Amino acid sequence: MKLRLQADNDLDHRIVGATRRREPRIDFQTAPALGLHDSVPDDRVLALSADEGRILVTHDRKTMPAEFARFIATRPSPGVIIVSRKLMIATAAEWLHLFWEASEAEEYLNSLYSLP
Repeated sequence: MKLRLQADNDLDHRIVGATRRREPRIDFQTAPALGLHDSVPDDRVLALSADEGRILVTHDRKTMPAEFARFIATRPSPGVIIVSRKLMIATAAEWLHLFWEASEAEEYLNSLYSLP
């Protein structure tokens, strides 16, 4: 099964657009489409993403890794990809496209990946 991605509220929305332009078949849902906003706590963001079977894509290196570890202790997660804020938008889109093209969703189950 192909990766289905979910943008966290903190993710630069231009990354979603650039990824979709690179490959229109990529299922990359925006934060507003899932009802995510600043006041939604990390554990709820992870639960909503998991309920939808989507890998969460975020910039949050500060709190998300620890929250993710707590989350997967009690239930499975499709995974999390943390994108560096220093990474150019086009480069982030290339990496996400590569993940989508070269792997299957099951490979990311309960895993946290970090893009430089």
